[in-house]
Amino acid sequence: MTWSLEQDTIQDWAYWDNVFTKEECKKIIKEGKKLGLEKGTVNGKKFNRRKSKVSWIYPTLEHQWIFQRVTHVVKSLNNDFFKFDLHGFDEGFQFTHYKAPRGAYGKHVDRWTNGPIRKLSITVQLSDPSTYKGGDLVIGDSGFVPKEQGKLIAFPSFMVHEVTPVTKGERYSLVAWITGKQFR
Repeated sequence: MTWSLEQDTIQDWAYWDNVFTKEECKKIIKEGKKLGLEKGTVNGKKFNRRKSKVSWIYPTLEHQWIFQRVTHVVKSLNNDFFKFDLHGFDEGFQFTHYKAPRGAYGKHVDRWTNGPIRKLSITVQLSDPSTYKGGDLVIGDSGFVPKEQGKLIAFPSFMVHEVTPVTKGERYSLVAWITGKQFR
């Protein structure tokens, strides 16, 4: 029999409402489309489990406001719910577009073999949820995650998650991975 000195208090996921206003979400969608959407891949390879298009947003002067807003929220959520040793956004933000009838991303973890050590994954809901059906983010066994426009969801990158098929309309999101030193 053993007695642990510490308890696992890491949450499956946490959220922050209204990271971006509806107008700011529309502005990010417009910018993401303007950057040129390409077929989403997994570690640079195309897989049937991923049916989406993506573009990349980097911390340029034009996009700095997005990174500043998300950084503040991520630091707060990490301090309150995860307590990971984080470094930063080493990969930029992925603007993702899922379109009916089958836009989806099957079950996966956000691990990149021989790449940066992803510790915390985030998704920002950019679409008004009344404009599409399906496209639910599901993390682990916790069921569907709320999908209000402007809401940020954070979760450990090692959690299994998926985006269910969009059956009507289009879903837009902003995705990022916060990296850090090796887990100990």
